[in-house]
Amino acid sequence: MESELYDVLIIGGGPAGLTAAQYAARGNLKVLVLDKSPSAGALAYAHKIENYPGLEKAVSGKELLDIFREQAIGFGAEYKEAQVIGVNIAGNVKEVFTMERTYSGKTVIIATGSMGRKPSIKGEADFLGRGVSYCAICDAAFFRDKRVCVIGSSEEAIKETGTLARTSSEVFLISPAKQVADPENPVLNMANVKVLLGTSVTSIEGTDVVEKIKLTSDNKESEIELAGVFVYMHGSRPIVDFLGGVVNTSEADCVVINRMMETSIPGVFASGDVTCTETRQVVIAASNGCIAALSAEKFIHHRARRKYDWGKQ
Repeated sequence: MESELYDVLIIGGGPAGLTAAQYAARGNLKVLVLDKSPSAGALAYAHKIENYPGLEKAVSGKELLDIFREQAIGFGAEYKEAQVIGVNIAGNVKEVFTMERTYSGKTVIIATGSMGRKPSIKGEADFLGRGVSYCAICDAAFFRDKRVCVIGSSEEAIKETGTLARTSSEVFLISPAKQVADPENPVLNMANVKVLLGTSVTSIEGTDVVEKIKLTSDNKESEIELAGVFVYMHGSRPIVDFLGGVVNTSEADCVVINRMMETSIPGVFASGDVTCTETRQVVIAASNGCIAALSAEKFIHHRARRKYDWGKQ
């Protein structure tokens, strides 16, 4: 059975990706947004947004993101929560791989943001793929009936703790902060979940695979024997690991684009913080997403010019 062919595949569900989805779907294109988590992006963490055009009162970043998403879906875009693990985008038909299936499209818009990070915990890079993971839904099965930990305090970290708790014998949620993002989340009360607040992992250790972690809390050191470490700490680097180096990036891992959001591969566009915009604001990410959608539509229909008033059909 042939897979469904979309006009536009959008990787990332932040303001850039969802604005692109709004414009593309409103232009009668078949659009799919693949979003790792609706609560994982930079905007979702913002406590208060009051300077976005059109807002009558301040809202949380999560509330504004919900509005973006509802608008995109209202115009006909499909939205799926899925972890993208790879791409094949050199040919005329672009393929985007998730754990569940492969999606095909005529164009791709990369809008994954810049909350990525380089390994910073001692042993993290050494044991990547040998006990260290950044995706619970991808690797939970390898740790069935084993003891694991999740490092982070975000809603995403809590959600992934719940995913692991369904199969692992015990899960430690280790938060460097004194409080997690959603302290009322029922995951925190699961019988096999233990929450360690104000605690930092100083090293990940083992021989061939992870065997233990060392911790510090209130200047006291300790260690826990376990088999898996799932890291959900965030930084400020573009999230491009899933691209496998097929798109041109800068030394700082920023996706290289021209002013119309076109990358080095025809039919592949990028927008928002993944391109390392000089000023990181929601309104700029949204405008980038709009331009990417206009460029994708032009590419699909081989237009000499971009279509600017999409309300006229």
